[in-house]
Amino acid sequence: MSSTASRRARGPRTWLQALATRETREEALACLDAVGLADRARQRADSLSGGQSQRVAIARMLMQRPRIVLADEPDASLDPRAGEEVMGLLYDLAKRKGATLVVISHRIEHTIRFSDRIVGLAEGRITLDTASRTTSAGDLLDFFGRNDEAAPEIRPAASAAA
Repeated sequence: MSSTASRRARGPRTWLQALATRETREEALACLDAVGLADRARQRADSLSGGQSQRVAIARMLMQRPRIVLADEPDASLDPRAGEEVMGLLYDLAKRKGATLVVISHRIEHTIRFSDRIVGLAEGRITLDTASRTTSAGDLLDFFGRNDEAAPEIRPAASAAA
């Protein structure tokens, strides 16, 4: 992809859909369609549910064509069903678009289900680095439930044979 094609337009023509180019409007609709909200394109954002608002945020992120996505508790203010849907959508879209997804989450079930790798930090140091497929909720509860004064040792990803 050329640098020109990957650059996002900026300025007043991107602030209002009425001023946007046809190409930009079509891409925005495609992004809304990717998150299941193309039918709500003309609806005011303040009339959307929490889950729908999160989906709009994901569509806005898609418009930027990121290589890395940082998501700080994207499911925090959502009910469990909507949180599950948003996390699945974010994870699947990042995979399909080839983007690296870094999620900060306190929901252990989402940490395991919607990741390939789990990294834990303590006192600014990586103290856990493991593959999600070899990690259980109990492992994470044990790790995050520790009350050690010193940062624990780094635990490498378990092998598939273990």
